[in-house]
Amino acid sequence: MQHRIVGDPFPVVICELSKGEKMITQRGGMSWRTAGIKMDTSSTGGLLKGLKRTLAGNDFFLNHYTALEDNQEIAFGLSFPGEIKTFDLSGGKDIVAQKKAFIACTSGVDIDIFFNKKLGAGFWGGEGFILQRLSGEGLAFIEIDGHTKEYDLAPGEKLIIDQGYLAAMEPTVSFSIEFVKGLKNIAFGGEGLVLGKLTGPGKVWLQTLPISGLARAMGTAAGSK
Repeated sequence: MQHRIVGDPFPVVICELSKGEKMITQRGGMSWRTAGIKMDTSSTGGLLKGLKRTLAGNDFFLNHYTALEDNQEIAFGLSFPGEIKTFDLSGGKDIVAQKKAFIACTSGVDIDIFFNKKLGAGFWGGEGFILQRLSGEGLAFIEIDGHTKEYDLAPGEKLIIDQGYLAAMEPTVSFSIEFVKGLKNIAFGGEGLVLGKLTGPGKVWLQTLPISGLARAMGTAAGSK
């Protein structure tokens, strides 16, 4: 399967399929396709898998698109201005992504829920608690809100973030929470009570314009009128 990403700031990934090749996406995830592609809707993995996907921000049912002949094209777009990131999961590589980051994948990729094992992150972690794990063999495409900033953390190296800015990370990276110190910082700093803490080793992909941050800004602007 060949693919190319075109367009800015609303890119699409266009996948070129040969006969028998398949792409998987969420309900309504397709932008356009040529006529020689068949669609089938399935729970993909059964009841438990479907329920776990809904907890991770995805749909219970997924759409499977199969090329009935060679030289077919299918495109998948974004729900928000940003970038499309491609991950090659061959060789046993996994990726952990934010909720609702998944756009599409080839048929060998498994989509599952990823629970943060740290108890404090569960109570306070917000968007960083329940994530999704993409694994298996093949290509996966995820949505980045805004632009991407990549960090390669050394063992023990830490990065402090607002949880909404986490787009994806390698599973070797640990996510936990850190309480903001100082009453003045909590009351007037605007960062809230807790921040996310990422600890290496592994790669981290951050996004510059999370929907949650935009929603807060719009709510503040609306309240000031």
